[in-house]
Amino acid sequence: MTHKKPSISIIGAGISGMVASCYLQKKGYQVTVYEKNLEPGGRVRNFTNKGFTFDMGPSWYWMPEVFEQFFSDFGKKISNYYELIRLEPSYSVYFNDGKFEVPSSIEGLGEKFEKLEPGSAGRLRYYIKDAREKYEIGMHRFALKPALRFDEFLSKDIYTLLRRLQPLRNMEQHVNRYFEHPKIRRIMQFPVIFLGAMPEKIPAMYSLMNYADIVLGTWYPRGGMSRIVSAIYALALELGVTFRFNVDIDHIEVSLGKANYLNSYDERLSTDLVIGAGDYHHIEQLLPANYQQYSEQYWESRSMAPSCLLYYIGINKRLDLNHHNLFFDTDFENHASSLYKNPSWPEKPLFYACAPSVSDPSVAPSGCENLFLLVPIAAGLKGDDPSLRAKYFKHLISRLEHHLKTDITDHVIYYKDYSIQEFITDYHAYLGNAYGLANTLKQTAFGKPRLRSKKVENLFYCGQLTVPGPGLPPSILSGKMVAEQADQYLAKQKGVIIS
Repeated sequence: MTHKKPSISIIGAGISGMVASCYLQKKGYQVTVYEKNLEPGGRVRNFTNKGFTFDMGPSWYWMPEVFEQFFSDFGKKISNYYELIRLEPSYSVYFNDGKFEVPSSIEGLGEKFEKLEPGSAGRLRYYIKDAREKYEIGMHRFALKPALRFDEFLSKDIYTLLRRLQPLRNMEQHVNRYFEHPKIRRIMQFPVIFLGAMPEKIPAMYSLMNYADIVLGTWYPRGGMSRIVSAIYALALELGVTFRFNVDIDHIEVSLGKANYLNSYDERLSTDLVIGAGDYHHIEQLLPANYQQYSEQYWESRSMAPSCLLYYIGINKRLDLNHHNLFFDTDFENHASSLYKNPSWPEKPLFYACAPSVSDPSVAPSGCENLFLLVPIAAGLKGDDPSLRAKYFKHLISRLEHHLKTDITDHVIYYKDYSIQEFITDYHAYLGNAYGLANTLKQTAFGKPRLRSKKVENLFYCGQLTVPGPGLPPSILSGKMVAEQADQYLAKQKGVIIS
């Protein structure tokens, strides 16, 4: 019996890959993370220019307990790394006839709903009570199931749990049972936009996100979302994880059903186990064809969540915006059709504007505004070029100027756009997707690409294209889950003792 610390190679230094590295390094393995970019974070990276600090991707901080539990697992607290601010209001929604601010308390939201629809405040309390049950079942019972075997989900109370989750009812039906006013319905259905499908395609169990939004709150880490990256990266380094940046793995060697070498151009890197924490489809392509478990036909049959057309804007004056702003001032169904039914560039899109400098002056020069604009678009669209991006930017700014009643165009001092091609170049993202697979019923749990390869016994996956799904909290859970599965596998291997 030899005494050897197995080596684990993780492809990708996004949130899930770094989380997995922390848990596995703590177990005593030799963990090396290979990242194609020059810094950690994946989609949660940031950049600075002209005194502005821009978060490149996720901007919503929900489910703080998931972050807290992660750091607690290592004897740490969030406050060891960054300061959290609860936003008030949580966000604003712009309709055709004006702005609706969503308060940070259920009582405040109920009061505002009551003015739109008498009796809705009471129904909101019942709705949130139901959403809380779904949250506790979904997050505490099911979200950490790797979905490798059906019996993971079996328990004496399984039928009671499923009845409470209501997986066969969709979000549109669920919300409409409680509320009639179109604005209330749109606000309550808003969180499922992150899940990548129309409300009638998303199971009602995802009303748990309303509980996360309304009760657990919308937060912001002072300094920007990249503070999460800095914190997890610092913890990984403290634990002894090795990071290698600017290393793009281009081939995985497999022998007798095991991955034993990673290749990066002229380097050949030996390993005892591989975790693919980058784009699942891309990592499958790094394997010999006979070891790939999903065909191109399989991927083409998947329902993808949207990609994005993004703008990072520096403005040399302050704007009357809140931190998070949703512009629902055009026809929702037309935009949704261009995303899911007939993929095409939307004519008058809904969009999202984030102004973190409203809450955090450190991310912009004095007297300036840091603005992040996002238009959801269908993954894989063709025809993206500078003139198209310029056209959409002009359109968005025009609508902002209309709602805010101020000139913005002549005050732009920094501009950068980002879309499908950059998602492919920077992250090898399948079809340039931004949010992974749509969380439809058919693509939940066993309907997602497997966390563990069926064809390569020491190859595992984590991240947004596998369980539990897209988003920052799910990425943390995915990294923890894959670490547990990898540890269980290595513990069974002969000749390996962790000293």
